Amino acid sequence: MPKYVIDAHRLIGPVPFDDLPNDPRDEMGRLGIDRACVTHTLSLYSDPRAGNEALLALGDPRLIPVPVVVPGAGGEPEGPDTVAAWGVRMIRLCPERHRFDLTGPTAVRWLAEIGLPVAIDLDETSPAQLRHLAERLPGLPVLVLNPGYRRLRALAELMTEAPNVLAEIGAVNTQGGVEWLAARFGAERLVFGTGAPVSDDCGPRFLLDHLDLPPEDVERIAAGTLEALL
Repeated sequence: MPKYVIDAHRLIGPVPFDDLPNDPRDEMGRLGIDRACVTHTLSLYSDPRAGNEALLALGDPRLIPVPVVVPGAGGEPEGPDTVAAWGVRMIRLCPERHRFDLTGPTAVRWLAEIGLPVAIDLDETSPAQLRHLAERLPGLPVLVLNPGYRRLRALAELMTEAPNVLAEIGAVNTQGGVEWLAARFGAERLVFGTGAPVSDDCGPRFLLDHLDLPPEDVERIAAGTLEALL
């Protein structure tokens, strides 16, 4: 079992379509997850500005804030200067949900100015769009959330062509899937994440504890890769 675990993909706040826990900390403690990168549900499902304000007010060192940025949204939420003032370590983009062009001139300019790692759910975009973004901004780390196991070939092709792309392993719940990725790209491009509470967190935690990889690689996936990214 890894000594230290950081969840790269977790939500805090009410989920509008289900009765799920608002606060991740109790479940984190139960599953032995020491810290988590969290995005507020208001930012995803309702009002990015209100969600980001609630997120940045948390003040808990166990929770690493990952606010949502909406490039070119008429000043809401805030632009690159305000994002810089937040002092965060990573931002999240939802191009499908918030209806903007991930590889358009505004988004590319904003991301270049902000200069922070970007987390994007694969369902919010496509491997082709992510590859194009990685080519436009080769120094920008892009963390692909929730890639799933049904799209392993597309994910592998993306990671082959774009060395600045990393992947969350929580949804790669097929036998040997994480080991297959680690053999091709190294544990330093894989991070532990769950997507909880919308997605299950017990399964990814069990997966992490039972990876058929050297202990040092498991430690990288559990926390080391994300710590280096942040």
